[in-house]
Amino acid sequence: MVNFNGELVSSKQQLDTSNRSFLYGDGVFETLRIRNGKILFLEDHYFRLMASMRIVRMEIPMVFTMEFFEAEILKTVEAQNISGAARARITVYRNEGGFYLPITNTVSYVVEVNPLDHPDYTFDAATYEVDLYKDFFVSKQLLSSLKTTNKMIHITGSIFAKENDLQNCLLLNDQKNVIEALQGNLFMLLGKQLITPPVSEGCLNGILRKKVLGLAKKIEGLEIIETVISPFDLQKADELFITNVISGIRPITKYRKKEYRIDVARQLFEFLNDSIQD
Repeated sequence: MVNFNGELVSSKQQLDTSNRSFLYGDGVFETLRIRNGKILFLEDHYFRLMASMRIVRMEIPMVFTMEFFEAEILKTVEAQNISGAARARITVYRNEGGFYLPITNTVSYVVEVNPLDHPDYTFDAATYEVDLYKDFFVSKQLLSSLKTTNKMIHITGSIFAKENDLQNCLLLNDQKNVIEALQGNLFMLLGKQLITPPVSEGCLNGILRKKVLGLAKKIEGLEIIETVISPFDLQKADELFITNVISGIRPITKYRKKEYRIDVARQLFEFLNDSIQD
């Protein structure tokens, strides 16, 4: 069951082939974590969605307030009889008509939800190996920082990772700087510096990225820096970890022949779980 423009309908309903998100990737989305009936970081998700819609020139419905956004997601969770924890995705796409040039900027939306195993974030210290994905590069531009329904680089990168027995890959922008992982933002610990690429490099403007930047200020003596990361920097790093609003903080344990500690990642994970308690 999914929520289509406020109506709960069967998820097996056939796709309308005139859907612009299907035809052209003309859509934006948010993926959210729900804990015990509460959407985590609701305000951040809402404002990012509104900003994304404005940037791609979608018409924002008057009813699309944060309270409306919250109610529609939780209504869908309740309809699925999910308690504890859930993953929700809201996709907003431009209504049908036209080719590259749309005939309208009005939108429709779909909310989908799935259960998660744990209400709190969990920390996985198992082997997690990554490498660079160099078949395609992310453009250093504003659109790259949005969650759009065009994710072909992330899809092909995920296939590459599977084919090479990797848990993830790191993406490069068109200036060959490392910007993010396939499923989240990248942080690098180098001595007493915690470094993450700025959004201007083309990485996702991640919700948990923002949260971790704030939590890291609690660690005494740690300098937090937003600056470019080169592939060479990865070999010098003490820690690497990925942030994702669904999975939380995932330490990278190996990149090529380099192995990493997980101490700061674990400390930030504890801060994160403390921050979401009711």
